[in-house]
Amino acid sequence: MNSHCPANFRSWLNLPLLLIATIALSGCLGEDSSWHGKDIQGLMPELAFELTGTSGETVTASDLDGQIRLLFFGFTSCPDVCPTTLQKLSQAIKAMPPELQSQTQTLFVSVDPQRDTPERLARYVDFFDKRIVGLTGNEPELRELAKRYRTTFGYDEPDADGNYAVSHSSAVYVFDRDGKARLLLRPDLSTDEIRQDLIALARENS
Repeated sequence: MNSHCPANFRSWLNLPLLLIATIALSGCLGEDSSWHGKDIQGLMPELAFELTGTSGETVTASDLDGQIRLLFFGFTSCPDVCPTTLQKLSQAIKAMPPELQSQTQTLFVSVDPQRDTPERLARYVDFFDKRIVGLTGNEPELRELAKRYRTTFGYDEPDADGNYAVSHSSAVYVFDRDGKARLLLRPDLSTDEIRQDLIALARENS
């Protein structure tokens, strides 16, 4: 039985909570017609992490310097938000010009380390696209990373079979080649809207 993200959590975890407050208080974002996603430049810290990859190796943000990077928190037992998002991101990147596809990287960070071993995570991300980088770590490391990007995650009580749901954000953070936070992609964006944003950002930094 797969775990799921409860609807009451999904409704308010769609966007990182503290970022919502920042947007509301600052009024600095508005509707920027040049992007389909939310422009978060200057509102988030640069990309930084040290986690475990699908081969058990240590992976840091600097290992992927020079690429456009999409950061998404989730877990492999998620039946809806995670597979839908990963499929959409994969399709958007595959629809980019070939020379830009290789310069764009999706990072899927599992916040369910108890179940998502590196091996299980590898099978999961490879199903969507073998170029997706699967990452995880111990819970304190994951909570620190989530806190860095003003979001959180939580675990429901296990059922009689030991299955439990995990609540997490459905937002995707996009960082430029220099590791600066640039965009927040919402779940309601279409594949083509994501593709357009990624192409524009990749060409801006090229």
